[in-house]
Amino acid sequence: MSSFIIELFSNKPLVCAGASWALAQIIKTIIHLILTRKFVAERLIGSGGMPSCHSAAVCALTTAILIEYGPGEPFFAIAVIMSIVVMYDAMGVRRETGIQATVLNEMIGIFAKLGNEIKAEDRLKEFVGHTPFQVLIGGILGIAFSCLYCLVFTR
Repeated sequence: MSSFIIELFSNKPLVCAGASWALAQIIKTIIHLILTRKFVAERLIGSGGMPSCHSAAVCALTTAILIEYGPGEPFFAIAVIMSIVVMYDAMGVRRETGIQATVLNEMIGIFAKLGNEIKAEDRLKEFVGHTPFQVLIGGILGIAFSCLYCLVFTR
């Protein structure tokens, strides 16, 4: 069992992806705290916001695979395609879902003002997707983290 754990934490692409995701979540929480002056623990694990943790994770994974295995390996091709899909989805479908949730929540507010009984849990989550800028910054964060980790700290 201990050799499994050692191997797991020696897997640079996995470590880079997980650490970049965690770093992006922490940064996202700090930015939200600064902007709203409220600590919201959900930001530590929630989707949406600045920077995109999904983009950070997939770009870190792709970069670490490129550094470790080179551009000719199938692992790198798979990671590139996966990164494109994840980042496109974050800016597209998931972002539209968040915009629609905002509109529906405004409608729920109007219904509540008209005297309809609306519970807090009836509101939809609005932080779902990302703007292109949030995705870009998440991607840069992931690439930078992997370059530092793979090329500086573990060489």
